[in-house]
Parts: sequence; C-alpha cells; structure tokens
Amino acid sequence: MKELTTVLSVQDSPFARKLSAFVSLTHEDLVVMSDLYRRRRHFAVGSDMIHQGQTGQCAYVLASGWASSYKILVDGTRQIVDFQIPGDFIGLRSILFRTSDHNVEPITPVQASEVQQRDLLDAFTRTPRLATAVLWAASRDEAMVVEHLVDLGRRSASVRMAHFLLELGSRLRLVGLANRDGYDCPLSQYLLADALGLSAVHVNRVLRELRETGLVTFQRGRVVFDDYDALVEFAGFDRDYLDQEGPLLT
Repeated sequence: MKELTTVLSVQDSPFARKLSAFVSLTHEDLVVMSDLYRRRRHFAVGSDMIHQGQTGQCAYVLASGWASSYKILVDGTRQIVDFQIPGDFIGLRSILFRTSDHNVEPITPVQASEVQQRDLLDAFTRTPRLATAVLWAASRDEAMVVEHLVDLGRRSASVRMAHFLLELGSRLRLVGLANRDGYDCPLSQYLLADALGLSAVHVNRVLRELRETGLVTFQRGRVVFDDYDALVEFAGFDRDYLDQEGPLLT
C-alpha cells in the first residue's frame, strides 16, 4: 500500500509529467523515480543551489518554485542562460563533469529533490527506459539553447520576447502549470533583460508594444495570451523543437 501511494504521488509530479512526453512510464519506472525523490531540500531566494567551479556537486529535480541558471564572467558580470521550472532536472552536467560550469539560483522559494551521482547511475541501471527519458529531456534542453542563440543573434527584440513567452508557456503546459490563456510568471523585467540580452528599459518598451498590439499582456506576475494564434504567427514559433506531442516509447 505504501509503495502504491508513493507511485501515485510520483506519477502526478511535474518531473513524471515531463518525461511522459517522451516515454510511457511503467510502474517500475515510477518506483525507481520515487527513490530519486528521497532527499527533499528547501532553498530560499538568492541561495545558490549549484556553484560554478564546485566539484563533487549533486543535481536536483525541481518539485516547486522557479530558478535561474547563470554564468559569472571574469569581470563579475552575470549572464542568465535559462530559467528552470517544476519538473526540470537541474545540474545534470554538474554530476557528470568534474567541475560545475554554471550557477543555479532560486528566483522563488524552491523545493527540490537532491540527486547524487550514484543515485542517478543506479536508477539508470535499474530502468534503462528512465535513462532514455532523461536523455530526451537533456536533448530538449539543448534544442532550447539553440533557439536562444537564434534569439540573441537574429530575432528582433519584440519577436525575441514573444518567442520566449510562448516557449515558456509550452514548457509550463507540459507540467500542468499553463494553458492557452496564459500562466503565472515570477520573472522581473530585470531577469528578462539579462536572459534576452536587452536592457530593462527596452524590455518594458517591448512588453508595452506587444500589449498595445493585442498579442500578449505581462503584468502583475501573470502572462495573458490576448491572441495566442496571432502571437505564434508574429514570433514564427514552431514548437516542434520542444518535441512534446506525445510519447515515442510505450
């Protein structure tokens, strides 16, 4: 009975929902996944979960809250690489590489399950299907990095913002935290500016333009898609790169 209760709880978790986009999880997969949830930790805003340059670092499965991954340059400036939402596997490279190459900082209070290298390797040995699903998630993250490079190099500021808000909405819909109408979003204009290579003033102006043209409104911590289809067309948003239209492995 205890195992069944645990499996049902894990089955409804954001992490399981995300991986289910690639593989239909079996009872055994969920049992193994539950073992990865054993060490739950809480992190306050501003308290780094992962430190750039640290060795022997563990990874985390984000259960609730938002975080940002970022790099610190030699002159002390910061560049946000991406934002992490519930269901994301944080710091996979940190336990595969000898030294962590980035920082991860909570944007909101975070609950996450600590995963050590031996836990992950043991889980992969017990259920290769789960290993394949995690590899899919890592590949999907890489595909998003490619899109972000295109954002910075080729897309205008307004298209860049529209594309980012649509991508974030698709990611959140996958784990049950958004719909076609919109989603709650704790990101400040300063965080958006850092991630999108814009100034905070430019972010404010772009968001105002998108609102005034009737495409999307981002105010008071809520993104509202005023005209979802028109926004998709404006951004040239093709979500095929997110690869989340249903399980490939059953």
